[in-house]
Amino acid sequence: MHPLVQLARQAITAYVRDRKRISPPPPEQMTPEMWERAGVFVSIHTKDGALRGCIGTYHPTQPNVAEEVISNAISAATRDPRFYPITPEELDDLDISVDVLTEPEPVDSIKELDAKKYGVIVESGWRKGLLLPDLEGVETPQEQIDICRRKAGIGPKEPVKLYRFQVRRYH
Repeated sequence: MHPLVQLARQAITAYVRDRKRISPPPPEQMTPEMWERAGVFVSIHTKDGALRGCIGTYHPTQPNVAEEVISNAISAATRDPRFYPITPEELDDLDISVDVLTEPEPVDSIKELDAKKYGVIVESGWRKGLLLPDLEGVETPQEQIDICRRKAGIGPKEPVKLYRFQVRRYH
């Protein structure tokens, strides 16, 4: 298990069991990617593959990736509005992944997107929808855009700005 995934699991476990927020590892135990500043998504699935929580940031909000993972892991476990909070009884049966995002870059055309390689942000005014890349069942950039529009409440005919980003995904 990658150190970022271990950190996410520790953060979720400590918070769900004891309502405690863990601290990042001591500096000598921090891996190089833990020191970076980047947006991070933490995704939680059940052992049978069902989504159980996914929360993240596409721009850094914390001093480093380690803090970003801790914060987003707790939110994914307890504050994803699509699910009830994770219970202590579920902790042993969760699969966790951590995505570290590159800075989003604007694109002029859907031709610059690739559903396996790039995540997408669709923006119209203050409304934004985001979808991570390489998700099961999402095969085309148009599907990504359609899902992002629905998530953000953006109509199919409304003009949008498109952004793409890449991730390093850790399991």
